[in-house]
Amino acid sequence: MKGKLYDMFIKILFLAVFCLGTSASYADAWLVEVDGAVGPATADHMVRGLAKAQDAGAELVVLRIDTPGGLDSAMRDMIKAVLASPIPVLGYVAPSGAHAASAGTYLLYATHVAAMAPGTNLGAATPVQISGPDLGRGPSPGEEGAAPPGPSAMEKKVVNDAVAYIQSLAQLRGRNAEWAERAVREGASLSAEDALELGVVDLLAESADDLLELADGRQVSVNGVEQTVNSAELALYHHQIDWRSEFLAVITDPNVAYILMLVGIYGLIIEFYNPGIGLPGVLGALCLLLALYAFQVLPVSYAGLALILLGVGLMTAEAFAPSFGILGLGGLAAFVIGSVMLMDTELPAYRIAFPVIAAFAVFSAALCSIALGLILKARRQVSVSGVEHLLGQLAVVEKVTPEGTWVRLDGELWNAESAQSLAEQDEVTVDALDGLVLTVSPSKKEKS
Repeated sequence: MKGKLYDMFIKILFLAVFCLGTSASYADAWLVEVDGAVGPATADHMVRGLAKAQDAGAELVVLRIDTPGGLDSAMRDMIKAVLASPIPVLGYVAPSGAHAASAGTYLLYATHVAAMAPGTNLGAATPVQISGPDLGRGPSPGEEGAAPPGPSAMEKKVVNDAVAYIQSLAQLRGRNAEWAERAVREGASLSAEDALELGVVDLLAESADDLLELADGRQVSVNGVEQTVNSAELALYHHQIDWRSEFLAVITDPNVAYILMLVGIYGLIIEFYNPGIGLPGVLGALCLLLALYAFQVLPVSYAGLALILLGVGLMTAEAFAPSFGILGLGGLAAFVIGSVMLMDTELPAYRIAFPVIAAFAVFSAALCSIALGLILKARRQVSVSGVEHLLGQLAVVEKVTPEGTWVRLDGELWNAESAQSLAEQDEVTVDALDGLVLTVSPSKKEKS
């Protein structure tokens, strides 16, 4: 009997180990999505997904790409992670209708195997020029030594750097470096079929499973070591975006970061000028810290940030030192200009929407000019708490009896004493208070 139980236990243990090993095989290939504009949240999701796949012992990672481009710093972080990966990374532009534009083209060139789904495209990789003064431009037309308008020195530097970067990726992966240069200098784009024909990508795959079948047996260089991709029998594990990346995506949205900054500033201003409430200060400090965290990963113009702070300061000064609107209008102008300049990039996905700027400009003017003025006026008023506010108030004699005199004050009946005779309905002034007894005298109006 004991022998049979022992044999059954061994079989169950073997079956459990076999099932675990079988289920683990389904995680041999990870699918990580690069969807939407390339930014801090996208880079964080991709880099951490690649690291988790390596820790889980995955054989390879499939990057499914659908992006219009994005920030250069985030793109380079993603490419560094791909180049340092100890396992093959397969870039796949999908589904049909997707594109790998701008930063997506660089990322696709960096992957060990590049593939596209039918009906997709890539290219238009010209770097978007950052805003700001151009110090490298030559004389203006009409000046002595002027030349026909052309790219500035700074623009040439940026484009040449981008060309060298994408060509180095093309040479590393053995892909078409000539077209890569055209994609940067001329903004050229290609369909999936043309990209395969010109050697820009390696495969044309209908689906991710089809990609694994077609990539099987290919030789790739992983950190300088030749490896064979064994992907035919692998199943894909879809690595979903987690709460951290979703939260980062929300707060690093330029509009959200802008709103958080202003809520933080106004919360602290209200708390400083009306201490004791607590909620505006706590909420303001929290929002301001979140905004500062977002700004460290966004292309923020410090000149724009300084103009916003100057604008808020001038509008606040208008509430405390009225200047017939000069400080308020100047602050409003500085606030709007600073808000427009805040994001130091021309990428549409990372610009602050003008309706948001307009709404907060009106709100800021109203808050600083009206609300803070009311708060200041309330603080300057004499305290009306306790019984001291009764002194000097007018009361009406309600009843005069041998036992005492009763007056009505603030809707209540009070026992009163007076050195002079009083009659009902006389108006009296409260001179002193002793416990619950008022000392009153006829008002000046009654005397006259």
